[in-house]
Amino acid sequence: MPGNLTHAAIAGGASRIPGLRRLPVFKLLAIGEIALLARSHIVRLEPDERRRLIELLRRGRGRSSRLSLDERDELQQLIAKTEPRLFAGLVADKLSPVPIPRRLLYGSRRR
Repeated sequence: MPGNLTHAAIAGGASRIPGLRRLPVFKLLAIGEIALLARSHIVRLEPDERRRLIELLRRGRGRSSRLSLDERDELQQLIAKTEPRLFAGLVADKLSPVPIPRRLLYGSRRR
């Protein structure tokens, strides 16, 4: 019976979210996988660092010129700690039908 409950819960949720029924299952799975990847990169920050990152992003409102030089440096360090290059490469690898070369994910060996 758990399968019936799960199906009913998904169907109920789909009826509450506009446009969800029109999305193909592949896109839903891709969105879910990307969300899990994003979470795995965000949890690399300590809770205090996550709060500070959100605070800096809100203060900057999309423009680095709204932050002081020290705040820009701090933001850069926090973002670097989440490894955005690896995140982008893993997302591309999940969505791509061909494997992504390791050097694109991790950089050259000389680093």
